[in-house]
Formats: sequence, C-alpha cells, structure tokens
Amino acid sequence: MFEPGGYEDAWKVYESMETDNVLPDHVTCSIMIIFMRKLGHSAKNAWQFFEKMNRKGIKWGEEVLGALIKSFCVEGLVSEALIIQSEMEKKGISSNAIVYNTPMDTYCKSNRIEEAKGLFVEMKAKGIKPTAATFNILMYVYSRRMQPKIVENLLAEMQDFGLKPTANSYTCLISAYGRQKKMSDVAADAFLKMKKFGIKPTSHSYTAMIHAYSVSGWHEKAYVAFENMIREGIKPSIETYTTLLDAFRRAGDTETLMKIWKLMMSEKVKGTQVTFNILVDGLAKQGLFMEARDVISEFGKIELQQTVMTYNMLINAYARGGLDSKLPQLLKEMKTLKLRPDSITYSTMIYAFVRVRDFKRAFFYHKQMVKSGQVMELSSYQGKNMSSGSTRQDM
Repeated sequence: MFEPGGYEDAWKVYESMETDNVLPDHVTCSIMIIFMRKLGHSAKNAWQFFEKMNRKGIKWGEEVLGALIKSFCVEGLVSEALIIQSEMEKKGISSNAIVYNTPMDTYCKSNRIEEAKGLFVEMKAKGIKPTAATFNILMYVYSRRMQPKIVENLLAEMQDFGLKPTANSYTCLISAYGRQKKMSDVAADAFLKMKKFGIKPTSHSYTAMIHAYSVSGWHEKAYVAFENMIREGIKPSIETYTTLLDAFRRAGDTETLMKIWKLMMSEKVKGTQVTFNILVDGLAKQGLFMEARDVISEFGKIELQQTVMTYNMLINAYARGGLDSKLPQLLKEMKTLKLRPDSITYSTMIYAFVRVRDFKRAFFYHKQMVKSGQVMELSSYQGKNMSSGSTRQDM
C-alpha cells in the first residue's frame, strides 16, 4: 500500500468497503486520515472524515488522535490541533508521547521554543514518559541556538528516564558546540563519546563535525573527518560536501576546493544553490575567474538559476582583483538573466570605481542605485563580510 500509487489504491479499497456497507474500525480510520494527508487533502477534509466516522459510532483511540494532530500540525495549525487533543482527552482518549511530539516538533520548527517546553512539562506532569524522539526534538532546536549546556542537560535527563541516546542526540550536541568558534575540541569529544558508547555516526554527525572544524579554522581536520567518514562506509550527503567546500573556501585553498568539487561530480551528487555560491566565491576570491565561470556554467546543467548573490560575489571578487573594467559587463549579464541588482550590487560597484578614482562611473552607478530605490550598503565592500556572511545566510 505504501508503494507509489498505493495511497490511491488504499482509498479505492476504502470506497469498496463503504459500497459493501463494511464498517471500518478505528485503526482503518486512522490509516485513512494518514492517507488523506499523503494525497494532499487538507486538515479540514481530515476533520470532516473524522466527523463522518464519528456519526457512524466508531470507537476512537490514540491512533486516530495522532493522525488528526499530525494533519493539523503539518499545516501549522497547532492551536487547533491542541484543542482537538484537549477535547478528545475529555472523552477519555489519552494522549501518548507520539501525540505530544508532533506539536512540539511544529513549535520548534517555528522557533516557538517556550510553547514546546510547555508541552514537554505538561506531558511529564501527566505521567507520560517522553521518548528519545521527544528529547531529540528539543535538543535539535537548542543546538541551532548554540546552547550546548542545555543540550547536555537534556541528554542527561534522557538517560535518567532510562532512554538510550541516539546518533541524532549526539549530533545535536556536536552541532551545538561546533557552531561556535574555538569549540571544535569539545565537539570532537562529544563525537568520540558517541563512538565509545557504540553509537554509529550518521552523515549528519560527520557533517556537524566537519562544520565544527571549519568554523574553528581547522580545514585540514575537516578533510580528515571526511576521509574517515568514507572509510567507514558512510555516504556523504550534499550537505556534507557543501560544508567541506565551505571549510576550504574559508581557508582559501582552491586546489582542494576543486578536488572536492570534482569528487562530488564523479559521485553524481547534485549540488544546491548554496554549494555553487560557495564554489564561485572561493574561486573568484583567489583570482580564479575562469574556474568560477566554469562553475557558473554548471548551474544550467542541473536546472539551477544563477542568483543576485552569485553575481554579487563575482562583482566583489573582480573589484578586489583590480578588474573594475569587467564590472559593467557583469551587470549587463544580470539584466539579461532578469536579475535585479540590489543595494550590495550597486554599493560594491560604486566603491570599486571610487577605489580607482573613476568618480564619473561611481556617480553614474550611484544614480542608477537611487533610481532603482536601493540604499547604499556600507558593509558590502568591507573584506569578507559580504561573501562569507551571504553564504552563511543561504546555508
């Protein structure tokens, strides 16, 4: 039933049941609500189906509650989901950890951590034992917030409940430390502890470790971690390659940057917009403009569109390389591609021409910027702020 087209087939089976007046039970109904979500039906449709089954006198259970909660949370309707949960509890249908995990996860993805914590406290107060997934949901959001001490506390509480940490648990801890500069050693300790306890790292675990080394300026260690990953038979994801490329972009090592890119291509790993922007920035910053152009030509081959950010990186690199005469051509290319120059584009060009005392062109592009409604971006020509900051924003 879960093969492609299986959801449609399941729906036909259900329709046959209705035609033959076969009354479904609560498990069948929960499965149908799940299938409705998979087929693109709205939460409102799921609720209407639930009410229809309710009128038929079908006895409800945790399975139906969980399926309904999921349908509403997927659409971001957490408040409505919690109302349904509350009403069904009044009717004697108890919630379990899985039911609580769904709105908690939705809150965390919306950065509403206080609401997620409230649900966590509530479920424990009701005597509902959290699952490993419950803790991982909270640890993930705190790792994104770079709060490793809270992740450590959650990891300890998880073990107090008799739950075994998973690879995801330790990956959150590695990431929480690794996102901070000069904390790669602590991240590495967490990585080694995970392996010591017999937990096999995932590609996410290695990617978090590679990022930790990258942020701390240890690009050589990042590459060693990458090699260890391959040696252990763990296939690098596009996130892994992108993170490793960024480490060598930061280091200015274009030789290894190209080596990683070629390996990625030979493994037929499809790059993302962020991947290519990192490559373009890393190569162009070191004066390898032809190589950067070659990377840009790859965009179209995998149906990726060049962006304003891509050209801003090129313009910045060309300007710093003393190739200010090439800048107008890059602007023409942007217009051909229907890319609207932003404040960073114009500001970088203005500063580039001021730098070579070509005030006529600087004033011309200033007028173009004002005409387009853009405002001067003071930080756009201050060393690496534009490129590395832009890359982080994309990632």
